[in-house]
Amino acid sequence: MLEQIIILDFGSQYTQVIARRVRECNVYSQILRYDTPATEIARLKPSGIILSGGPSSVYTKGAPLPDKNIFNLGVPILGICFGVQLLAQFLGGKVEKGLKREYGKGTLRVTDSYCPLFANLPETLQVWNSHGDKLTKLPRDFKSVAVTENSEFAAIENRERKFFGLQFHPEVAHTPRGKEIIVNFVQNICGCGKSWTMRNYIEQAVDEIRAQVGSERVILGLSGGVDSSVAAALLHKAIGDQLTCIFVNNGLLRAREAEVVQEVFGKHFKLKLQYEDASKLFLKGLKGITDPERKRKIIGKTFIEVFQAATKRAGKAKFLAQGTLYPDVIESVPIAGNPAALIKSHHNVGGLPKKMKFELVEPLKCLFKDEVRELGLELGLPREIVLRQPFPGPGLAVRILGEVSPSRCEILRNADAIVVEEMKSSGLYYKIWQSFAVLLPVRSVGVMGDERTYDYTIAIRAVESQDGMTADWVKLPYDLLEKLASRIINEVKGVNRCVFDITSKPPGTIEWE
Repeated sequence: MLEQIIILDFGSQYTQVIARRVRECNVYSQILRYDTPATEIARLKPSGIILSGGPSSVYTKGAPLPDKNIFNLGVPILGICFGVQLLAQFLGGKVEKGLKREYGKGTLRVTDSYCPLFANLPETLQVWNSHGDKLTKLPRDFKSVAVTENSEFAAIENRERKFFGLQFHPEVAHTPRGKEIIVNFVQNICGCGKSWTMRNYIEQAVDEIRAQVGSERVILGLSGGVDSSVAAALLHKAIGDQLTCIFVNNGLLRAREAEVVQEVFGKHFKLKLQYEDASKLFLKGLKGITDPERKRKIIGKTFIEVFQAATKRAGKAKFLAQGTLYPDVIESVPIAGNPAALIKSHHNVGGLPKKMKFELVEPLKCLFKDEVRELGLELGLPREIVLRQPFPGPGLAVRILGEVSPSRCEILRNADAIVVEEMKSSGLYYKIWQSFAVLLPVRSVGVMGDERTYDYTIAIRAVESQDGMTADWVKLPYDLLEKLASRIINEVKGVNRCVFDITSKPPGTIEWE
């Protein structure tokens, strides 16, 4: 059975980060609700359990509490922040409101160098704190193994039972050597090997897909993006011609998108690829529309109609495949004050109507985005597809301010192709989150040759981000900006001016609409 670490989520904004750090140790991790019964956890045969942080106080009414029997499962447990307070409270210790809250950077001094959590680490460490409560009394048979200025119990252990607790967050980047602490827990204390690799995952996923699908047929909406592309490659490896991919050209794609998808998946991978050119239909529906929300709704509604008709032409199928990722299926714990308390709905991605009676196949639902990219490379997908930057579902429509027309799409498509080409040439394309062109509904006077022009303006956007939730604009080199502007103005007919967007998110958004 696959070795795994179970993470009980008490509402921390960092719970998914913990899961990722464990997987970086090449060990599988799974996030479960804080109140998951101990019997259910036992059936999963975890090698260890991590109790996440959270916004609550253990002594308040209605605080999220785990099944007390998890402490009798005989597996190592690591409590982080709120998790260590739970550990202490359940086992006879005491937690009280701190006189001085600890937020931000702190200095940890390890007082017991034999503690396995801190093996091969220095006596003094920089850590990241985020708590107002503190332990004031340890449970029986526990001892302190590290301190901070404000806490004599910053790290605790019961070495015999393999129970450990940290008052700081080892999972965040602000604790520079925190990953080594997690490695020590997962590999040295829990005894996990390095069995979680993409090669192993492929074997496991192929078996699961075959078991679920049997001899039935599967339909996948292939967009050309990273997630659907990797899902298509994995499904094809598992079930071959039982898979039919439907690629809808909505007329709002990047340059050569349709050709690349057909070449890679149709000719190279030899998938059953059904190409639907609905570009005229989409652009007709968008004619005269300038409101961003109306654009999105028209595109979504049209896609459903086109895809529904395409599935009928594809023939009878029992399953619909989706490139759903792990962050989309995790239900964040709805705890008051929890910044991550947003329950995500993923089962009708794209708003597909319920009358489309398919069973779902979600071969990537256990993976984070970086793991999906790694999987894609392992499956032999081209680097250009696997490592490409995010592209919005409504396509170029959200990067054309004002009315979307065939001529405006062509202007933006050509300008954006230059941005992508030059960003790749500079070596920056794969290093940042996103870089693209935006067509503004602004025309200005210019001079090209001996003639005056009255043409459009292109805005260049380049941002750095970890997850798309926040973003900072990238300080592109002046010579690169100069080259971008020069090429776009000279090569893209209808453009005579370029500007560079230096807005971060917040207050702006990454996309313009």
